[in-house]
Amino acid sequence: MSEPAALSLPTPKDVTEAARRLHGHVLRTPVLRNDALDDLAGAELFFKCENLQLTGSFKIRGATNRLLQIPQDRRAGGVVAFSSGNHAQGVARAARNFGMPALIVMPSDAPSIKVDGVRRDGAEIRFYDRETESREAIAQGEAELREAVLVPSFDDPYIIAGQGTAGVEFGQQMRDANKPLDHILCCAGGGGLITGLALGYRTFDPDTQIWTAEPELHDDWRRSLAAGQIQTNEPGTRSICDAILTPAPGEITWALGKELLAGGRAVSDDAIREAMRLAFRHLKLVLEPGGAAALACALYDLPEEARGKRVGVVLSGGNVDPEQYARILTG
Repeated sequence: MSEPAALSLPTPKDVTEAARRLHGHVLRTPVLRNDALDDLAGAELFFKCENLQLTGSFKIRGATNRLLQIPQDRRAGGVVAFSSGNHAQGVARAARNFGMPALIVMPSDAPSIKVDGVRRDGAEIRFYDRETESREAIAQGEAELREAVLVPSFDDPYIIAGQGTAGVEFGQQMRDANKPLDHILCCAGGGGLITGLALGYRTFDPDTQIWTAEPELHDDWRRSLAAGQIQTNEPGTRSICDAILTPAPGEITWALGKELLAGGRAVSDDAIREAMRLAFRHLKLVLEPGGAAALACALYDLPEEARGKRVGVVLSGGNVDPEQYARILTG
């Protein structure tokens, strides 16, 4: 894969090559089952547990794959990234692993557990205000000042290919179990995970239908797929799903998603809170709100054609603020 030009789209081959490249750098996360959740959903659910990945989310896959592309003679300048937390932690860990300095531009209201994780891996943080400042502009300026490599959170071929390695793993695991999936639900923010996953999984079963999962007040992917063109979220729109609150699909991810995805689903924040409680009760797993979006859609907005079928559910992250999690569990 060459450096991104005007619009360089990753391919299934790029994702399988990334899977080989990341071997030994990331965890092979488990797939879990639960009869009680099957009964609630009316389908046979298979949970891909990326909340158990290094740094607590899938993001280290893309970050590691991207940093591995940086030539040795450019690594001294380090990397700059912008993120509400999970991409930040993935980049910080990958940079630490490869001995590179890292600066992360994070919103001032980012969950403390994510801020602490970034600092623990030795990265510098520059906070910004979501309402008045542009994280992209800040990150671009810092990268130029430091002669560092800017590492986007989703709209980058290497990032997408790296995230897609979760789809390669999922496909291998379902093939080993002789349980091919009819549908997959996966959260969507910028779209790096779901489009990469679609590329990776289609090498095992191109007929599997893949659906975005979002909070209903921040459902740009659902509306974009229905309209056939990019739709944006109104400025200031909020949800508890801090990890997936992007303004709109990315240019590269939309070019992939409009061809690879079946459609979008969306649920309320209250449904997402209940999904977090059910994951704790039945799976003994901690999920952050964005990481529970796909489970919530499986339980409360499952596509009609998926009922009674095998459905993959990507649990994308578990980096929830402890105080927020305690309130949700007892709510």
